[in-house]
Amino acid sequence: MKTKLIILICFLSTMTLCSQISHGLRDQQDRHIIPRGFVINTNDHKGEVFFDNDDYARMVRMGANTQVIRLELGKLSTFPGGKLEPNYLKKLDTLVDLGRHHGIKTVFKMTVYGVDKFVWEEFWKNKKGEYSTYIEAWEVIWNRFSDDDAVFGYDVVNEPRRLTMNISYDDLTRKYLVPLYQKIIDQSHKINPIKKILFQSVFMNKGEKIDNNQYSEIKVPINKENIIFAPHIYQNNIDLIKRNMDRFDKESKMLKAPIVIGEWGFPTFATTDTLVGGNLGQLKYRELYIRTAEVFDRMGVGAIKAWFLGNRSMQHFLPGGPSTWSIFSDSIAAGTVERKYITDVIARPFPQTIAGDIQSFFFNHATRTLEMSIKTDNRKGASKIFVGANRHYPDGFSILIDSDIVMFYDPLKNVGLETYKSTKKLESSNFIWDANTQKLVILKWPKDNVVMNIKIVPGIRNFDK
Repeated sequence: MKTKLIILICFLSTMTLCSQISHGLRDQQDRHIIPRGFVINTNDHKGEVFFDNDDYARMVRMGANTQVIRLELGKLSTFPGGKLEPNYLKKLDTLVDLGRHHGIKTVFKMTVYGVDKFVWEEFWKNKKGEYSTYIEAWEVIWNRFSDDDAVFGYDVVNEPRRLTMNISYDDLTRKYLVPLYQKIIDQSHKINPIKKILFQSVFMNKGEKIDNNQYSEIKVPINKENIIFAPHIYQNNIDLIKRNMDRFDKESKMLKAPIVIGEWGFPTFATTDTLVGGNLGQLKYRELYIRTAEVFDRMGVGAIKAWFLGNRSMQHFLPGGPSTWSIFSDSIAAGTVERKYITDVIARPFPQTIAGDIQSFFFNHATRTLEMSIKTDNRKGASKIFVGANRHYPDGFSILIDSDIVMFYDPLKNVGLETYKSTKKLESSNFIWDANTQKLVILKWPKDNVVMNIKIVPGIRNFDK
């Protein structure tokens, strides 16, 4: 009887959390947040990479509220060839501070680069105390940023591998990976239990995809608090994107952990910048990225794009020729020339930080329409919606709230938001257009503790139709 009552309540009232998307996270004010941003490399194949204040301003104007900084194990640990480098820690301090200044939260992700060699088979067997050495490297980061509110969490093992071990992926996950995660989480939470721990599944050997997903399935729970499932998806078959994400969704429910896509976006080939049509052309990539983004948004998951880099180096492991995950095409480390056939999709409008609960959101790339359903809660502060008007609405945009409020922004007049239609309860001063960050800031919703349906559409007369 109790179960039937709960179902009935969910059916009768869309104002409850029953219809809320399941993968959103919460900030310190308990606002609903959707993490989006970029993987930040501290080096590439040609050496160190440095970013400045202008680079972070560009990230924000592309919708970033989260950065994932790739850590080098060789600069933090005593694995062979590695040592703790104080200047490297200062560099990390700078990147966190730049993020903080621009409202970008930081996640650290450990890679196994920078050591003489890292043999996964030896690591899993742990005969020389490899787990302790690995955790000690993490403890350097945990202790340094324990009280730093700008650091959101830690992605603790990047793309764990099996390689030549004579063991199934299921057994590797159950016997080695999950127990290691539990050990890492316990040690991290001794220092600060509030920090989130992000985790991934095993990255399978080349050619060993299961159901066209290169990441093996986690089938046993981790049973820890403050965890986030952070799978990667580099799927280049449009028809398989949703199937892959549905499996991740199934895992997240078993793990009782929301999803944030830790990396995404099939790499771009060197020829793609000049090839418009065809299998490797820009139109194909745009369609692939749009379909991937649509699945993400329907699920309500955040996603981090690799990489915020220029084309200083290329990878050589795909049959289509040299390729890269870099989103800029110029040959410098911190690039500026966008590959717009993918960046316009990456930098699409979305509800970034919401005082209340996001029930659903979706950006239609064809009509340039962002639709959102939000249950408001003014006790939690201001809300921020990334609009990206400079790239998506050069013709201006209009904001439609339910059927009784219409506001618009005319880029020719450049006087901020104007009200076309409103209710007596609307205080237009609570709606602010921030051109620097390309965000719509709502200081207070016109209606509290209700579900509001909001649209952002192109043009300043679109609402007259």
